[in-house]
Amino acid sequence: MSSVAQHNVISLFSGAMGLDLGVEKAGFSVRVCVEMDKYAVQTIRANTDIPVIDRDINQVTTQEILDAAGLDAKDVEMVIGGPPCQAFSTAGRQRGLADFRGNVIIQYLRVINEIRPQYFILENVRGLLSAKLNVVPNEYYEYEPTKDLRGSVLNFLIKEFNKMGYTVSHALFNAANYGVPEIRERVILFGHRGDKIQLPPPTHSKNGENGLKPWCTLREVIGDLEDESPENYIPLRAKCAKYIHLLKEGENWRSLPKDVLPDAMGGAYKMAGGKTGFYRRLSYDKPAPTLVTSPTMPATLLCHPTRLRPLSIREYARIQQFPDDWIFVGPIENVYKQIGNAVPVGLGYMAGKQIMNHIQGLVKSNKSEFPSLAFSRYKGTTDMEFSRNFQVQIKRIQA
Repeated sequence: MSSVAQHNVISLFSGAMGLDLGVEKAGFSVRVCVEMDKYAVQTIRANTDIPVIDRDINQVTTQEILDAAGLDAKDVEMVIGGPPCQAFSTAGRQRGLADFRGNVIIQYLRVINEIRPQYFILENVRGLLSAKLNVVPNEYYEYEPTKDLRGSVLNFLIKEFNKMGYTVSHALFNAANYGVPEIRERVILFGHRGDKIQLPPPTHSKNGENGLKPWCTLREVIGDLEDESPENYIPLRAKCAKYIHLLKEGENWRSLPKDVLPDAMGGAYKMAGGKTGFYRRLSYDKPAPTLVTSPTMPATLLCHPTRLRPLSIREYARIQQFPDDWIFVGPIENVYKQIGNAVPVGLGYMAGKQIMNHIQGLVKSNKSEFPSLAFSRYKGTTDMEFSRNFQVQIKRIQA
């Protein structure tokens, strides 16, 4: 079998491999990972034989990546990755220029430009939709007029991919709409050196609307893990444990007795905002909220629906859809971080499957399908809507 027939993939910013596992489930073969977190590197090596380049991507050449994969550029079908959406510094022009050139998103662009795969997947946080270019080097002078506009980072990325010959489609996707037991919203960009890839329609909806499957619940995935051993989770903080036992499944601080609220909430009691993460017990009959990197922090607590403990690392892994035999290496605090930062395997599968369907000529336009069902709860996040909204901003500053 030729290397091309294997649907070869290069993985950047691989983390614990949630995106990679989903893409492989869709029929691709990950041939090399680039990841600098030492524990995530050990996790990859504990579970796979995939070569890992364990250094800062700013210091890794594209040729080194290809050599580690055992591939020529022409044999790479797709590049995937979720580069951290670092802030583009506003702390002085010289510092800003250095931050711009060293930004890992720029390195993702560099690898795509030097390999020119047929496809790419870029995953990121919702903040990418509004991130601003605060300073622009001379080589990118054309973006100077739009640098401070909301979404100017994403506009920059799309325009640069266009220059390389790629069409780009994107949206903010709620993972729960694709069978993941978690309400997690992430931006995914689909790139192709050819026609634009249609956005994948949801397979699930909150209550089974539009004839789809209902959202997957916590009970379905962690219902058998109630009696976890203490080594599988970080204990609740003493103050939290003092009050959380007063709450039932699905409740939070609002359901605490009013006479204990000032002590329970401390300085947060008079803060504005919803504060929904304080003293939060999850509900078995709903998906999890977005998994954070630490489930015991006061403002982002993820307490088990019925037990006096946070979600365990095994429950975290189930929610993110890692296989039960997947080994996570590192201190428990870092394991939570690895899993919490990962792309849910089901979301990776959705993205990979859409591209595999495109390769096989199976993708159909979804423009008229499910007209009342959005990809996420936010509006204006697809490529067409984003482009229109960005042009409105440009016209305003030109007026």
